[in-house]
Amino acid sequence: MLNSTSSALTYFILGAYVDVGRWRYLCFLVTAVLYLIIVAVNVLLIAVICVNRSLHEPMFLLLCSLFVNELYGSSGLFPFLLVQILSDVHRVSAPLCFLQIFCLYSYVNTEFCTLAVMSYDRYLAICCPLQYHAVMTHHKVAVVIILTWLYSFVKFLITLLLTVRLTLCGNVLNSTFCRNYLVVNLACSDTSVNNVYGLFGTVITVLVPLLPILYSYTKILSVVLSGSKRTRQKAVNTCMPHLASLLNFSFGCLFESLQSRFDMVSIPNGLQIVMSLYFVILQSLLNPIMYGINLTKIRNACKQLFSNSLVDDKLLA
Repeated sequence: MLNSTSSALTYFILGAYVDVGRWRYLCFLVTAVLYLIIVAVNVLLIAVICVNRSLHEPMFLLLCSLFVNELYGSSGLFPFLLVQILSDVHRVSAPLCFLQIFCLYSYVNTEFCTLAVMSYDRYLAICCPLQYHAVMTHHKVAVVIILTWLYSFVKFLITLLLTVRLTLCGNVLNSTFCRNYLVVNLACSDTSVNNVYGLFGTVITVLVPLLPILYSYTKILSVVLSGSKRTRQKAVNTCMPHLASLLNFSFGCLFESLQSRFDMVSIPNGLQIVMSLYFVILQSLLNPIMYGINLTKIRNACKQLFSNSLVDDKLLA
C-alpha cells in the first residue's frame, strides 16, 4: 500500500482496464469516431442556434446550454479514455484525476439542473401560453443558465477540496476513469466530513432538479388529460424529447452510482465498463440527434444552413 497524502500523491492506477491485445486499436478507433461525432453534432446545433435569429427563444437558449454541457462532459472523459486505451500502464496523474472528477461531477449536476429548467419552460409553454413570454424573458433565461453552471461548479469545488485534503493509503482505483467515491475510499484519515457532505450533496443533486420536474409534469399531465386532442399532441411533441433525455440520463447516473458503491462481480467486466461510460457517451450523442430530428425549427434551420452552403459552393465553382 502507498502511504501518502493526496496532495503529495503523484498518480493513481486505474485497475478496471483489461488487456485486449491488438483489439485496443479498434477500441481506440471506435472511441475516437464517437467523440468526433459528439463534437460535430453538438457544435453544429450550437452554431445553428447562435446564427439563426429565429431560434433566439428561451427553449432554444436552454438547449444551447445543454449542448455546451454535452461538449464539456464528453471532453472531460473521451480524451482521457483515448490515452488510456493505447497505454500499457494505466496511470493518471493526481491533478488530472481530480480535474476529471470535477468536470464529470459538475457536468452531471449541470445536466440535471438544465433539464429541470427545461421542464418548467415546457410547463409554461403548455399550461400558461399567454404568460410564457412575460415569465421566460431572454434576460431571465440567461441569468438562470449562469446560475445553473455557477451552482454546479461551486458545489463540486467544495467536494473536490474535501477530497484533496485527505490522507490516502493507496492509489489503485478499480475503474476506467476517476471517481470521487473511490478516491475517498482510499483514505486512511477521517472521512466523516466527506461522507456527510457527500450525502447532503447527493440529496441536493436529486431534489433541486426533481421538485420542479415533478411539479411541471404534474401540471402538464392535468392539462393534457382535460385538454383537446390538439393540446395533447402539442404536449407529446414538445415533451417526449425532454422525457427521453431525462430518463436516459437518470438511468445512466443510477447505474454509475450503484456500480461505484456495490459489488458488481456478477456482471461481465466488459458490460460494466460500457455501462459505467453510458451516462456521458449516450447522453452526449442522444440529445443533439434527438432534438435536431424532433424539433421542426432546428431541423429546418439545419436544412437551410446546408442548402446555403451548397449554393455558396456552386457559386465558387
